[in-house]
Amino acid sequence: MSTNKPRSFSVIGCGRVGICLAVFLRSRGFAPVAFFSRSRSSADHAAKMAGKGRAVAHALSAVRGADIVFLTPPDTEIQPLCNALADGKGFSPGTTVFHLSGALSSDILASAGAQGAEIGSIHPLQAFAPYEAGQANPFEGINMSVEGSPGAQALGKEIVKVLGAQAFTIPTRSKTLYHASAVVASNYLVTLEHFALELLMETGLNEEKAFDILEPLIRGTLANIKARGSAAALTGPVARGDHEIVSAHLKDLDEIRPEFSALYRLLGQHTLDIAGNQGLEGTAAEKLSRLFTEGH
Repeated sequence: MSTNKPRSFSVIGCGRVGICLAVFLRSRGFAPVAFFSRSRSSADHAAKMAGKGRAVAHALSAVRGADIVFLTPPDTEIQPLCNALADGKGFSPGTTVFHLSGALSSDILASAGAQGAEIGSIHPLQAFAPYEAGQANPFEGINMSVEGSPGAQALGKEIVKVLGAQAFTIPTRSKTLYHASAVVASNYLVTLEHFALELLMETGLNEEKAFDILEPLIRGTLANIKARGSAAALTGPVARGDHEIVSAHLKDLDEIRPEFSALYRLLGQHTLDIAGNQGLEGTAAEKLSRLFTEGH
C-alpha cells in the first residue's frame, strides 16, 4: 500500500473558479484543508461542495497547514492579500502559492516568494458557471497556462494534468500578452460577429436567422485557420485585391450604418497587411490602402 501523503491545499477566495478547483482536485486525491472568503457563507459552501476541509474566519488560518495555497479573489485583491498574509508570516519554504488570474503574472506574489515559497500562476482558458453538485468537470480537455518559479511550474503542470486539462508554459514577462491574446480571441470575436450580424440584420433578418446563416461560414473559417494557418486561410475581396467591391461596401456602410465604417476600415487595413504578406501588391493594393486610410 502506498504511503504517499496526498497533497494538501487551501483556497482563499471561494468564487466559481475556487470552488470548482477544490471540488475536482479533491476528487482526484488532493486534500482540502481550509477555505476562506470575504463571505463566510461562500467559504461554508466551498467546504460543503468539496466534501472535506473547513471554512475559517481568517485568511491566515487557511494558509497554515497547506502544501498549496490558491489565492482566487478578484484580480485587484490578489497582491494586497498576498502581502497581508506575508506580513503575518503565513508563508514558508515547502509551500507553493498560486493565483488563477489570466491578466497578472506571478510577480504579484513576490512577498510570498521572499519567505521561501514557490510562486506561480495557473490560468484556465475557460468560462466558469456556478458549481452545481454532480456537474461535469469544467477543466476536462481545456488548455491552462502555467508560469512562475521552477518548482511552481512543475507542480502547476502536475495539477493541470490531474484536472484533465493540457498545460502550456509561458515566460512570466509574457503574461500580459497572453491575456491580451485571449481577450482578442474571445471577447473581440464577439464584437466582430456582432458587427457581422448587425449588417446582415439590415437585410430584414432577425438575429437568430442571421446567425444560422453565418454559422457555417464562421466554423469553416476557423477550420481553415486550424488546417492552414491564419494567413493562408484569408479569402475574400481584400485577398483578391478587389477594390471595387470594398468601395461598394464602404459606400453603403457610410450611408446606412456609418457607426461601423471606421471599424471596417481598421479591420481592412490589417487584413491588407496579411494579404500583402501573401503576395498582393501593385495597383490593387494601393487602391485598397487609400480606401481604408482615406475613406474614398
